[in-house]
Amino acid sequence: MIRRIIELPSHYSYFLFGPRQTGKSTLLKALYSQDDVYIYDLLKSEECRRLQANPELFREQVLARNPRISHIIVDEIQKIPILLSEVHFLMESPNPPIFILTGSSARKLKRSKADLLAGRALTYHLFPLSFEELVPNFSLSKALQFGTLPKVYLEKNEALAMDILRSYVETYLREEIEIEAQMRRLDSFIRFLSLAAFENGNILNFSNLARETGTSYQTIKSYFQILEDTLMGFFLFPYSKSERKKLVKHPKFYFFDTGVTRALTKRVSIPIDPHTPEFGMAFEHFIILEIMRLSHYKKMDLSFSFYRTESGTEVDLIIQTPRGEIKAIEIKSSDRVDSSHLRGLRSFKETCPEAKLCCISLNPKPSQQGDVKILPWQDVMEWIQS
Repeated sequence: MIRRIIELPSHYSYFLFGPRQTGKSTLLKALYSQDDVYIYDLLKSEECRRLQANPELFREQVLARNPRISHIIVDEIQKIPILLSEVHFLMESPNPPIFILTGSSARKLKRSKADLLAGRALTYHLFPLSFEELVPNFSLSKALQFGTLPKVYLEKNEALAMDILRSYVETYLREEIEIEAQMRRLDSFIRFLSLAAFENGNILNFSNLARETGTSYQTIKSYFQILEDTLMGFFLFPYSKSERKKLVKHPKFYFFDTGVTRALTKRVSIPIDPHTPEFGMAFEHFIILEIMRLSHYKKMDLSFSFYRTESGTEVDLIIQTPRGEIKAIEIKSSDRVDSSHLRGLRSFKETCPEAKLCCISLNPKPSQQGDVKILPWQDVMEWIQS
C-alpha cells in the first residue's frame, strides 16, 4: 500500500472528507485494527436503508458494543445526516468511542443543517495521490493524462484506466451530483459539466456559460457551487490587496483531478504530447493541485490567488503566508525559461515590490534571472516553505 502523507489523530474524533475513490476507506482500514473498529458503510444499500428508517438503532448498537471496540467509522456520513445528532449524543455519554466520519459531499450536510458537532470533531481532507506519495515511481505524463486517483493511476493497463475514469465520471460524478442537486433540468447541468471542464483553469464568464447552456447567470453560479460542495473542485480568485475588491472579479475554477477533467471533456483517450498547449494547461493544473494538496497536508495555512492585469498580463499562482509574505509562481511546461516567460512576474513585482518570485519548469537545473528563481517543478514546495 502507498503510504499517504496525511496525518490523522488516533485519540480524537474527526471528519475525513474527500472525493470518491481518493482512498479514504483503504486508508482507514490500514490505520486501524479490525478488532478495535466497527464500520458502518452507508454505501451498502441495506445498511443505509436500515439506519435511515431507524437512526436510534445506531445509538443502541454503539452503546451495546464490545468494550474492545474503541473506534466507530461511519463511511459516507452525508447519506444520513441525522446520524450526526446520534454521534453528538454518544460523544456526551460516559466512555465514548472515537468517531471517524467520512464523506464525499458537504452539500447534503449543509442543506439539512446537520449537527457538525461544534468543535467536538476535527476536519481533514484526503486528495488524490500526490507526487511525494508516488516517488520514486512517479510518471508526470501518466499523472497529466490519467490523473492520480489511486485506482486509476496504479492501473497498469491504460485502456482499463481510461474505462475507470469514464465510469467515475458517468457513475460517481454525474449521478451523485445530479441526485444531490435534485434538479429538474439535468440536461443543462450535464452540458455545464462538459463546458466547465473545458474552461478548467480559465477565467470564468458566468454570462457566457449561461448562454451556452441555455440557463441563467444565477443558475451557473449555483452549478459551480454544487461542484464545490461535492468536492469536485475549487475556485481561485484574483489577487487584490482589498478583500472586498477581490470578490467582484471573475475567478477561475479547477477540478480536483487532471484525469477526471480530461474524462469530462471526452479527451482521456488522446495522448498529451509535450510542447502542445494541452500539455501546458495540464501541467499548470497538476502543479496547482500539488501545491494545494501538499500545503493542506503540511498544515501551512496558505492563501491562494492568481494575478491578472486588465491588459492580460498574468501570474499563475500568488501565495500569501500566515506571516504576510507574498510569493508569486509562474508555471511553464518548457525545459528552457527565457525573459518572455517572466513578464507576468515582473509586472507583479511592480504591484507588490516585497514579493518573492519563482518560475518553475521542466528544466532539472535551478538557476536565477535577476530576482526570479528558476526551479525544477519538483522543488517548488521546498521554495514555498523557505
